[in-house]
Amino acid sequence: METEDPKEVLIASIPDMRGFARSLTRNRAAADDLMQEALLKAWKNIESYKPGTNMKAWLFTIIRNTYYTHHQKMKREVPDVEGAFSDKLAVKPDHDGRLHLRDFRQAFETLPVEQREALVLVGVQGFSYEEAAEMAGVKIGTIKSRINRARDRLADMLELSGETAMELTDSSTLSVVQRDHILVDK
Repeated sequence: METEDPKEVLIASIPDMRGFARSLTRNRAAADDLMQEALLKAWKNIESYKPGTNMKAWLFTIIRNTYYTHHQKMKREVPDVEGAFSDKLAVKPDHDGRLHLRDFRQAFETLPVEQREALVLVGVQGFSYEEAAEMAGVKIGTIKSRINRARDRLADMLELSGETAMELTDSSTLSVVQRDHILVDK
């Protein structure tokens, strides 16, 4: 049985990596910088990837570690407000039904980075709780707790309740907010 070339898998994973980087940084330019650095690290260290393991998890761990390394360095610096102008240049269409993409994005960005990370890993990227916990370097209960708190907070901010149905077609947003007490019609 032939195994896939790790470099080809790495290249195919770029869109998912970009989305994860964007969810961590909340800034296009910073996400692109994070992606570039993480891709270089992954490419240079491709030999350390163990064939047969989850390449996506390996790549997301590199992105996460790179992000937190930069985040620690930046704590002492005054943040540069980038993206304010570029966000005005492109207007994204409103989301289906009651939940508008703009409202969701604003609510999502208010969550702590750990909660955003957990939601993206499990809800959007489809990693198991175990894989997400391993990537984040925490226990599985911590990941579950972060996801639960984040979903509860999003439901409160977006005024979602068990009596209110939502019509969503965006599978990523749906997977982030979907839980037993939120009714979702697809």
